[in-house]
Amino acid sequence: MTETVSRPTLEAVAARAGVSRATVSRVVNGGEGVREALVERVRRAVDELGYVPNQAARSLVTRRHDAVAVVIAEPETRVFADPFFALQLRGISKELTAHDSQLVLLLTEGPEDYARVGRYLAGGHVDGALVFSLHLDDPLPGLIRGAGVPTVFGGRPGWADGARGATPTVYVDSDNRGGARDAVRHLVGLGRTRIAHITGPLDQTSAVDRLDGFRDVMVDADPRLIVEGDFTPAGGERAMRALLDRCPEVDAVFAANDVSAAGALRVLRERGRRVPEDVAVVGFDDMLPVAEHSEPPLTTVRQDIEEMGRLMARLLLRGLERRADGQRGGRKPADAPTSVILPTTLVRRASA
Repeated sequence: MTETVSRPTLEAVAARAGVSRATVSRVVNGGEGVREALVERVRRAVDELGYVPNQAARSLVTRRHDAVAVVIAEPETRVFADPFFALQLRGISKELTAHDSQLVLLLTEGPEDYARVGRYLAGGHVDGALVFSLHLDDPLPGLIRGAGVPTVFGGRPGWADGARGATPTVYVDSDNRGGARDAVRHLVGLGRTRIAHITGPLDQTSAVDRLDGFRDVMVDADPRLIVEGDFTPAGGERAMRALLDRCPEVDAVFAANDVSAAGALRVLRERGRRVPEDVAVVGFDDMLPVAEHSEPPLTTVRQDIEEMGRLMARLLLRGLERRADGQRGGRKPADAPTSVILPTTLVRRASA
């Protein structure tokens, strides 16, 4: 049996610090109006007694839960298999941890999952939401809007003008179109003339932007050299087989992400095509576990995925603080967070 140990109370901290219970409450819950000398006494008493604030009581005072929902609009089989999501979650987790906030992971796979996520967000369990991997017909934005939860999106949303509803949409993205142009220009610079593109799913804006970047350079590209993929290794394999069957003379491939490129490399080996001698290959992401360990190592467009996650969390926390400043009054609210588009760079390795 486990012996129950009584937890230090707010009253015990007040007695140790020689202040009122109300003063202790203001200090531990982040309130203002307490002299610095008293703040130090309360903090010293908290440390000596090992006092841990009651989260439910703290939420009543601060109107904060110190928890953020991270909503990924993909099934768990993809989320836990694709290193892109691990990198973005690591960036989010680091930023939230630095601000003593918890990450609550929510995944969507079917209609019942959307309803569950909508109920959870509307139930007031979290301070805000970080949402990424949206598809154009995704019901999540409507559910979030109905729940009234402050939100930052990963990736440019698909609705026009970057806004939907009364409040501006805040998002973090990479320069997908510019990065794609750099990839294709590199292939053109190598003297390649039959350059193909394996896209991502075209119901996602990142895939559309990369396709647009490809077309910016390959203005008169043969439509047969563009095959839709799905950002997965299997999708890259299927697309590469289709390309070789319809255009055997293809001499270069720009794949919309690294794992699709890895799938394409496997098919090229199966078909006896040398990389880069016969077919040059460029990916997008620069996920080191994929890019550096491909055979041959993958030339790719680098986007800072972990930094994207960190910035998403930072923008959300800044928006929450701004809202709190407005509720408290008497303080000038912080500047409203704005969307961020990060630059990309071409990383050259052996595949092109």
